[in-house]
Amino acid sequence: DFEVRAPFAGVVISKDAQPGETVSPMSAGGGFTRTGIATIVDMDSREIEVDVNEAYINRVKDGQAVQSVLDAYPDWKIPCKVIAIIPTADRQKSTVRVRVSFDRLDPRILPQMAVKVGFREAVGGAAAAPARLLIVPRAALQSAEGRDVVYVVQRGRAERRAVAVSGAQDSDVLLASGVAAGETVIVNPPPGLADGAAVSIQNP
Repeated sequence: DFEVRAPFAGVVISKDAQPGETVSPMSAGGGFTRTGIATIVDMDSREIEVDVNEAYINRVKDGQAVQSVLDAYPDWKIPCKVIAIIPTADRQKSTVRVRVSFDRLDPRILPQMAVKVGFREAVGGAAAAPARLLIVPRAALQSAEGRDVVYVVQRGRAERRAVAVSGAQDSDVLLASGVAAGETVIVNPPPGLADGAAVSIQNP
């Protein structure tokens, strides 16, 4: 009776509702109400989240090289790098969460896999090269499903990108990843703008 469109392209990993069941944002009780239709994973946004003891967080820097090993493939050393240090600590565990991205995604890397990470020191004791930051207007930054995103114009269509915000200055934000230099971002995107929607650039 109703067509539901996914907010982003991905892979369905679980079917959470069956034909005839009621779907509602809140559970109304009983066994025939579901709060979702399916669970979708954006396979292009896979990354590692690791909790670092706050006593050692001063050794972790943006852009720092990381080597990760999946428990499923113990002999496979995967090159990664730090993309963001979440600016808050967990008081209960005395840890700070760090986001790590893969230098290259691989089909063997699956969501929710167990992984061990090692933060690498710069070769020869030299300081690690700082990550290159891009400046975009704050009005281009949006929030979707708990992630920071921007819309980029690609071949006449809006493409939603997950981004890592490194900081802010005045009316701009600093992005550590997600957008390349020279790409066109949409400032003040209209409500309801969907990934893949046709857009046109109008010169003032």
